[in-house]
Amino acid sequence: MTRRGMLVPIGGAEEKMRDPAILGRFVAHCGCPDARIVVIPTASSLKSTGRNYVTILRRLGVRHIKVLPFETREDCFRADWLAALEAADGVFLTGGNQLKLSTTLGGTPVSALLRRRHAEDGLHVAGTSAGAAVLSEHMIAFGNEGSTPRADMVTLAPGFGLTDLAIIDQHFRQRDRLGRLMTALAYNPEPVGIGLDEDTAAFIDHED
Repeated sequence: MTRRGMLVPIGGAEEKMRDPAILGRFVAHCGCPDARIVVIPTASSLKSTGRNYVTILRRLGVRHIKVLPFETREDCFRADWLAALEAADGVFLTGGNQLKLSTTLGGTPVSALLRRRHAEDGLHVAGTSAGAAVLSEHMIAFGNEGSTPRADMVTLAPGFGLTDLAIIDQHFRQRDRLGRLMTALAYNPEPVGIGLDEDTAAFIDHED
């Protein structure tokens, strides 16, 4: 019997130290403390990003954490890293640049494995900021600020396609992104729009 996992898009700048409620709920869904969590820091330009999330997840009680720093499309064919994804209970995509993330992993065995395991094996996938934007089929690549939608306000690109039910935007009120999300929805009227403020998340359970 197949079952979809939880999708957890986070609006960025989530609280990580004093009260990491969002990350705590995510790892609880994954089965903490015995869950196997994979962190993918590809979107970030900082070498320390993966290590920082390992520290945070360990404080939340996760025992088994692996960082997979995919930097090139060739990395996405590494058998040992694909095996780690195959064994994972949860995957966390860090923030950074969503185009870097989608162009590195999109159309590779990594994105295909994420889609299959999320749809069939109950793999839970969370992403913050850029990692949230890439979860949907239609990804907001970049755009302009402002509350009034305009035809030239947003540029869309293919995301990982873990859901076709929503288009996700992040840092929503902080960066005044209502207009670009509304423009994206005008181009794609079937999905709903999810605009996430910082330190805010949606927990999307396709089983409900």
